[in-house]
Amino acid sequence: MEPRSSFRIVNQFTPDYSDSLFTQYESKRTGMRVITIDRKGPRVQGSFVLATEIHDDSGAPHTLEHLCFMGSKNHEVKGMLHKLATRLYSEINAWTSVDHTVYTLESAGWEAFAQILPVYLEHIIAPTLSDSSCYTEVYHVDGTGNDAGVVYSEMQSYRNDFYSRADLCGRRFLYPTGVGFRYETGGMTENLRVLTADRIREFHREMYQPKNLCLILTGEIDHENLCAILYKLEDAIMDVIPSPSAPFKRPWIDSLQATPLQKSVVEKVEFPEEDESSGMVQIRFLGPNVKDRVQMSALNVILLYLAGSSASLLVHALVEEEQIASAVSYDTEERPHTEITFTLSSVATEELEAVERRFFEVLNNAMEMEIDLEYMRHCIRLHQRTWKFATETSTASFTEAVITDFLFGERDGSTLESLEDLEEYEVLETWTDLEWRDYIRKWISNAHHVSILAVPSEKMATNLMEDEHRRIEERKAKLGPEGLEKLAEALEKAKRDNEEEEPTNLISGFTIPVADSVHFIQTITAKAGPALESKRNDNDTQKLIDLDGSDIPLFIHFEAIPSNFVQLVLMISTEDVPHHLLPLLPLYTESFFSLPIRKGSDILSFKQVIVDLEKDTVSYGMYPTHNHPESLSIVFHVEADRYQAAISWLKDLTWNSIFAVERLTAVTSKLLADVPEEKRDGESMVEAIGIMTQLGEKSISRAHTALVKARYLKRVKTLLAIQPDEIVRQMEEVRKALFCLDNFRVLVTADPKKLTGPVASWNTFIADLDTSKELKPVVKVAQRLSDAGRHPGTHAYVVPMKSMDSSYAESSSKGICSHDNPKLPALMVAIAYLNNEDGPLWNALRGSGLAYFFYLRSSIDSGLVHLMIHQSPNVHKAFEAAKATIECHLSGSIEG
Repeated sequence: MEPRSSFRIVNQFTPDYSDSLFTQYESKRTGMRVITIDRKGPRVQGSFVLATEIHDDSGAPHTLEHLCFMGSKNHEVKGMLHKLATRLYSEINAWTSVDHTVYTLESAGWEAFAQILPVYLEHIIAPTLSDSSCYTEVYHVDGTGNDAGVVYSEMQSYRNDFYSRADLCGRRFLYPTGVGFRYETGGMTENLRVLTADRIREFHREMYQPKNLCLILTGEIDHENLCAILYKLEDAIMDVIPSPSAPFKRPWIDSLQATPLQKSVVEKVEFPEEDESSGMVQIRFLGPNVKDRVQMSALNVILLYLAGSSASLLVHALVEEEQIASAVSYDTEERPHTEITFTLSSVATEELEAVERRFFEVLNNAMEMEIDLEYMRHCIRLHQRTWKFATETSTASFTEAVITDFLFGERDGSTLESLEDLEEYEVLETWTDLEWRDYIRKWISNAHHVSILAVPSEKMATNLMEDEHRRIEERKAKLGPEGLEKLAEALEKAKRDNEEEEPTNLISGFTIPVADSVHFIQTITAKAGPALESKRNDNDTQKLIDLDGSDIPLFIHFEAIPSNFVQLVLMISTEDVPHHLLPLLPLYTESFFSLPIRKGSDILSFKQVIVDLEKDTVSYGMYPTHNHPESLSIVFHVEADRYQAAISWLKDLTWNSIFAVERLTAVTSKLLADVPEEKRDGESMVEAIGIMTQLGEKSISRAHTALVKARYLKRVKTLLAIQPDEIVRQMEEVRKALFCLDNFRVLVTADPKKLTGPVASWNTFIADLDTSKELKPVVKVAQRLSDAGRHPGTHAYVVPMKSMDSSYAESSSKGICSHDNPKLPALMVAIAYLNNEDGPLWNALRGSGLAYFFYLRSSIDSGLVHLMIHQSPNVHKAFEAAKATIECHLSGSIEG
């Protein structure tokens, strides 16, 4: 520890299921808290958390998430932090939740992280919050009389979607006035239009105090250096923060608490939508105290039991059997009294009330019978297994747990220590049928609740559009040409004020870390079968694989890592699937894990298949392959001792599944029911239209779009009713086309020393396959482009959508189609430069309030370059601004 450090250690421990070392510090000077989670790896990640509580819909907490990046006490110029992040191998971001705001920093190595950390924290604690940055970032009226601003554009895109309207309405009923959880912390658009810079500064001074700040650091951390950095930071900020000894009400703890609901509420809320066929049901409860680890773990387990998969109580009844919803999902918000939400998706509009009632009928009927204790214990073990996997493979789970503890836990560190072991699961293993039923009755089936019925309304969509148009036109008339000109001048002045250049020597004064400062995790490659044709590696892992029979005719690539888990991927070529059957692939992939299976003379029901699958796995799925979307992948995550079980499942699911008509009908109904929701989402639709335009009929990406599913699956459902044998025959044809040895590539990421028969275990999988054919090459998207995709720039489509207030665009042009192309590095650098935060496109689009999100990307697989603009108040103006910026760089009128 640094001798002059003001930080004391509150507690320190290592969980008995993880190698991560937790250390909690507290500053004796300012009350700032620091929690480090030491673990091996190249990345050092920071989450800087503030508990943010507000009792209005102004959006002040959300605005600070944007404004703190615009300059600080000693670095007043906008963009310095982003440029520094680029120089120091780092990425910065932030998000605002209902009860907290988090600023994130991810760096390659401690050396980079340590340099940017004090500058970043100064931006958080002592930002400039200038009038000009509030003007461009939060809200302004542009020179054409239209609303703009980055925060405004973001919230405009959300304000009327079905989920946001249901969520806010539900929280209004769940929490009384004066409890911060009921408010829209992102900001209602009408409130953002009148929010002042002074109000934002006031909120910052109230909430952004070191005593309300927790730094969560994960990775390889130099503790002595960290404490020295924070000691100097505290010296620098003492004159700008409120006195550390001044009285301070801890947000959410020293505030008015939510009281138990006194009655149940069922409320309808409309959302704008032309397609009035389906809506949504959301049901909310207030659950157990977040600090009670046994009660919270029990909640996680019963949610799996009730709605964790197609075998669970509610999903099996409402989705698979009765088909009155396309999904039953759940979510929890960890608060003093945990908020529990069930969402029933794609419910027929005329059935919303009946389906809400049916939800409780199914629950209450089940509570009259004994709990399936075997399945409940399976859920206990699955949740425990999933938690261990999550904490090994990602920092997110531990970080989220620490955030919850900072917001609502004890300051003496006692509640944080609940992460030290998983003993609560041992307690739950002993619970009786009566204890489980009493728990479910108390918190869900017999509990008061708030049910929100989200109802689509074309009339509302029309009225909102007309009202918005009228409001803007009245403003333009009131302002007149002179007023609009003044607004244009005000915006330009604010942009000039924001875009002052930081002295170059300030940035260059930060040392670019040497590559050796980044401690990479070493992986070892080994291969078997046709994979060896590229190269045989000389290492101990390859020798281990060779001893197990690396001459197998199956392509297998091993990546050896230190892990207790296995990721198993079977990548499948779709080249042989007949073009007229490609639209069946969504049905095939969706039903792959939920069909009956023939095991010898026995047949396992689809429900038993799912239950048994979950006993052997952490997770599983089948979907288009990442980075190679014209192929399919089947993915398993399992514990190392279940490696052979995963391969056995792969064989059974592939060749022994039965295309039962009732299952195909149920899955088809579910896919069709989801189409209206997919069509309501701007991001989903702009992507779907791009795919439909640029890809030909041989593309599986095209077959998976909502537009193809909407048309083709209706015919499938009709055939299943009148000619089911035809669909079964077609599904068999798809199976036969996919599951051939020459279509297969296997990736195994694991510690091979922990695997029994890493290669030999695959022999049973391929035993009956034709081994005479050559392995097919991986199909690229470029091979399946349409004429428009091969010759971009000849087509344009405008799609009106009444379901949203924002606009989206995707524009495509020719790019590079080979990793060997000598121009590829230059293209990658150019795209990185243009995408850079506070770079050219950032300033042209976000800096002007023309779009919340944009991204330029190159796809080697398709040979196309795409510019995506999302959540824009006027996407045409945003595109014109982006085009002008790039043309100025090409002409040389702007130098990089």
